[in-house]
Amino acid sequence: MQPSSLPSRSSVRRGKGTPKRKSSKKKKKRGFFRFIGRLIMVMMFLGAVAGIWLFFTPSGNDVRYLMADTLITTQHRHWAKYIIGQAELDKRVAAYQEKFEQMGEERDTHTIDLPSEKNETEAEKPLIETEEISGDGYHGYVLTVNDPTKIRLGVPAKRGRGEKVSSMVARTGALAGVNGGGFADPNWKGNGFKPIGVVISRGKLYYNGIGSKASTQIVGIDKKGKMIAGRYTLKELDELGIQEAVTFQPRIIVNGKGQIRSQKDGWGIAPRTAMGQREDGAILFVVIDGRQPGYSIGASLYDVQNILLERGAVIAANLDGGSSTVLISKGGEIVNKPSSQYGERYLPTAFLVFDDPDQADIPNIWEGLRPQDIDPGKK
Repeated sequence: MQPSSLPSRSSVRRGKGTPKRKSSKKKKKRGFFRFIGRLIMVMMFLGAVAGIWLFFTPSGNDVRYLMADTLITTQHRHWAKYIIGQAELDKRVAAYQEKFEQMGEERDTHTIDLPSEKNETEAEKPLIETEEISGDGYHGYVLTVNDPTKIRLGVPAKRGRGEKVSSMVARTGALAGVNGGGFADPNWKGNGFKPIGVVISRGKLYYNGIGSKASTQIVGIDKKGKMIAGRYTLKELDELGIQEAVTFQPRIIVNGKGQIRSQKDGWGIAPRTAMGQREDGAILFVVIDGRQPGYSIGASLYDVQNILLERGAVIAANLDGGSSTVLISKGGEIVNKPSSQYGERYLPTAFLVFDDPDQADIPNIWEGLRPQDIDPGKK
């Protein structure tokens, strides 16, 4: 046989090596699919365990209802039915509404010492103080206004659309601003121009969405700087000398007592805004950011109630929260981090702080308009 007919060493090596490489690839594929299969089995097992825990244990039920309550406060309320069922969702919303109504009934009897009645040392306090706060899962701020008579309710400058609080502060020359009452918000795409309930500014009824005899839960201040919150008729508010007010609920502190008994009754986790008052007259605005993992998930009303009680509030009430929550400093600078991906929302009302509130120009843009003539969804 001629030497040229014999296979070369290199060709022999390649011939022997090819099956080994194919076998190695097959083993790797089998190993990968085994890993995926085991991973799926582990996930299914953990899912089954989590499901059993969520639906069949007391602690799991608490978490499940907390998740549902959190969804109830968002534009995705309908998703809560997949966690607790539609019937339970309807029942829970109705129960909260009834409870909030009851929390507004007890008459408040707290008294305050006005700044003019304090000694010289106390009078040297700055008009506003801002404190950064944090807790279990939340981050936010407490704005303290040491003279409650310096607060006025701001409203938009033009008809047809609400106004960002930063714009209200910059336009009016206010020192600070916090979002106020609620508004009609169809599909969470409202224009911010149609308030819910009533709007009272500078002692005048700017907007009436309840009629002449009905009552509504309000949050506001009277002419002497005393905070008023709870259920009242327009006649009762007039007799109380109300100066600035919006409709919102629930009241969470009355006569120095917290109304929310536990975290379980705190109405889920969300961005929050609330207003309270100490016995010395100082107004406390709590602004909690939320829906931002890694920074701040949000707080329950129970958390907000405790923040205010710890700072001496004797009366307090919830204000519009969620993506409306915002704290603005002088010049229109945003202090917190609003949860909306689009930034601030256009709103109908905001509590503004002034060095000289009598100089603030706040015209009634709803004058002559009937609630039924306002389209809250028109852009």
